[in-house]
Amino acid sequence: MTLHHRAPARASDLNSLGFAKPPAQTRVVVAMSGGVDSSVVAAKLKAEGYDVIGVTLQLYDHGAALAKKGACCAGQDIHDARRVAERMGFPHYVLDYENKFRESVIDEFADAYLAGATPVPCIRCNERVKFRDLLETARDLDADCMATGHYIQRKDGDSRAELHMAADPNRDQSYFLFSTTQEQLDFLRFPLGHLASKAETRALAAEYGLAVADKPDSQDICFVPNGDYAAVIEKLRPGAADPGEIVDMEGNVLGRHRGVIHYTIGQRRGLGIGGLGDPLYVVRLDPDLRRVVVGPKAALATTIVPISEVNWLGDQPFAGEIPVMVRIRSTRPPRPAILRPIDATRAEVELLDAEEGVSPGQACVFYEPDSTRVLGGGWITLRRRKAA
Repeated sequence: MTLHHRAPARASDLNSLGFAKPPAQTRVVVAMSGGVDSSVVAAKLKAEGYDVIGVTLQLYDHGAALAKKGACCAGQDIHDARRVAERMGFPHYVLDYENKFRESVIDEFADAYLAGATPVPCIRCNERVKFRDLLETARDLDADCMATGHYIQRKDGDSRAELHMAADPNRDQSYFLFSTTQEQLDFLRFPLGHLASKAETRALAAEYGLAVADKPDSQDICFVPNGDYAAVIEKLRPGAADPGEIVDMEGNVLGRHRGVIHYTIGQRRGLGIGGLGDPLYVVRLDPDLRRVVVGPKAALATTIVPISEVNWLGDQPFAGEIPVMVRIRSTRPPRPAILRPIDATRAEVELLDAEEGVSPGQACVFYEPDSTRVLGGGWITLRRRKAA
């Protein structure tokens, strides 16, 4: 009897999602927020003949938020996602994740703010809700993969799937997706990551006749209407806005503040202590003593950044000294640095040029030098001053 070994599938045999079978036999769950990006992903895949299931998460219900334009995962957006599904003819489900979202994202956001950090809840939402719980739901639905409207690219590397920055640097969301694990990346697809601009996405929405084609992008964190973090935190943690002292780096009292939660590291304006010579900046928050510590701009300079909860996506072992590019704020370009792992989840990053305003609670994302590849990242913990 002759045994026939089946040859591995060639790239030309794979469908656009990377599977060796027709689109009609490929089930894909699309995470639909109700915005134009995820709506286009769902419509595009359905138009290409895939077995599409749309899923929208109801993450919170803050009454007023239901009518708030530009918020995701609330009433209007659920309605918009459902309309897209009806137009394109695929099933759509709404899952109530309010409790999970509150426990996994909102509570930690409030506690981190109270501890003097500047958290990034969108990363936690991707990590703990969308790419963990929703991804498991997609597996339960026998999906081959899950697709989202994020602007990031998944590419097939020599040995594994790789995460890369979006083709459009203005839309790139790699900073917010650094904690995507290799296992999740194997299951995820990002059909918009290769597009050159948001205008292309809107053009596709118009082409598919979607009502959301001109819907504005959401600007604020979804559960923080109008960007008023302090009001949300006071509601979640009564007493959080207790006033206290503004002190210099030697502990001299310069004035009073209206609650540590109203201040961020690097802030200069609105301190109410003008006329003291050189400009002063918030260099540290001490919530235990209810103190805002201010100092000269030079005091913000940092070269050593300790990080925790590291997610490593590189091919080489997470050990030794690893040259990387790092991004320490979503709005800043990557800068050269040396990554020094301490153990499997902790590391120290040495910036080759000092950065100002490095803040605990923000992410530090690693990139491969001279490449668009994302190597993972971690969370910035307590900041250390630049060596004198």
